[in-house]
Amino acid sequence: MAADLTELIDELPLVDHHVHGATAHDLSRRAFEQLITESDRPVPPWMTTFDSQVGHAILRHCAPELGLDPHASPEEYLARRARLGADEVNRRLLGASGVEHYLLEIGYRGEEILGPGGMAEVTGVPVDEVVRLEQVAEQVAASGCGAGAFARRFAEALWERTRTARALKTVVAYRHGLDFDPSRPSAAEVTEAAGRWLAEREAAPHEGPGGEAGRELDGGVGGGDERGPAGGTGRGPDEEREASSGALDSGPGGRPDRRLGLVQNPVQDPVPGTAAGPGRSGWRVTDPVLLRHLIWTGLDRGLPLQFHTGFGDPDVDLRRADPLLLRGLIERAEPTGVPILLLHCYPYVRGAGHLAHAYPAVHLDVGLGVTYTGARAAALVAQSLEVAPFAKVLFSSDAWGPAELHHLGARLWRRALARVLGEFVAEGEWSAGQAARVAAMVGAGNARRVYDLTAPRL
Repeated sequence: MAADLTELIDELPLVDHHVHGATAHDLSRRAFEQLITESDRPVPPWMTTFDSQVGHAILRHCAPELGLDPHASPEEYLARRARLGADEVNRRLLGASGVEHYLLEIGYRGEEILGPGGMAEVTGVPVDEVVRLEQVAEQVAASGCGAGAFARRFAEALWERTRTARALKTVVAYRHGLDFDPSRPSAAEVTEAAGRWLAEREAAPHEGPGGEAGRELDGGVGGGDERGPAGGTGRGPDEEREASSGALDSGPGGRPDRRLGLVQNPVQDPVPGTAAGPGRSGWRVTDPVLLRHLIWTGLDRGLPLQFHTGFGDPDVDLRRADPLLLRGLIERAEPTGVPILLLHCYPYVRGAGHLAHAYPAVHLDVGLGVTYTGARAAALVAQSLEVAPFAKVLFSSDAWGPAELHHLGARLWRRALARVLGEFVAEGEWSAGQAARVAAMVGAGNARRVYDLTAPRL
């Protein structure tokens, strides 16, 4: 019976409700290793990121998809990856993941990853978009908006930007922390805060048209924009992984290879030397009043709203990324009826489960945590199924960049879920039918309900 359940879970079509694009060009070893860690610091010369749960998982689960034996060496793996090329690697790893629908968030470093069209072309499955609130606000500011008009212009831009989107997302955990005042700010407060922010932007040093600041104001560089005014994530992407963290390999002339299907990123963060580098605050919305306004405008929009919580790169203060800090907002937002999605949640999975248990609108996943805990992922999946109603738990990978992360998000989640549910069945606590039903709910059914994926986009 355990074998039957494992086979059923292995064959489940999944909805990845929070993911980012795959890289579309080849990677050096340095670039690859930097992209399989949440650290934004260079990898020390005395270590390799393959010596980690995610690194071992790549060698165990991705190597066979590229025609190698499980547990190949890093050198063998990277040599095989280079021989196949990025297009073939993407085709194999994304195709083997068993994901039948992606909800793609492209709010950070979007010129380096495949956009919705590119991902759909590679995978042959539907790809819908998740729009990052902060990025829309930054684009409005970059357009020359005045403080008094900011709130109106942001609302108009958000509605236009999300005509075909399935969800919204906020990275307030990175930009401020989840311990913000949950009340809706007044119009006067928003105007005052917008004035401060826009003045700071004006005072920030600007490079010429070829520099980072110039590229932001000029609307980015490169190929066609599939999303209109939007951009992509670092992998939590979310999250604010800096370009200085070991940038992707470049095309001719040292610029990223922007092929058909790559998204244009008109409003990306500048490239400081470190996560806390100089000049960064002038280009990102970090004012807590404005962040609150973006969230409440997002709630007014009525689409499901995703929050990064917990684990991420050093730009997040993990102490202030506990989803329990959102309780005040969750209670104030209840009358809107908008679904609230708590992403990743590690190491706060049980607290997120409590919120999902207590509040009808709250849902959660353990996305990013599954990939980075590797062989220990079953512990996270088990915690997500403790007190949260099963209709409130979703699957995501939060993968950004190497297709290995997309593949592992699905593969490790399937193995972890099969182990957890298999134990319930073996111990006689659950029937096999109950286990199969919950697996289907978490793998795809819950996301289809929350995001109304059975309905066509308008």
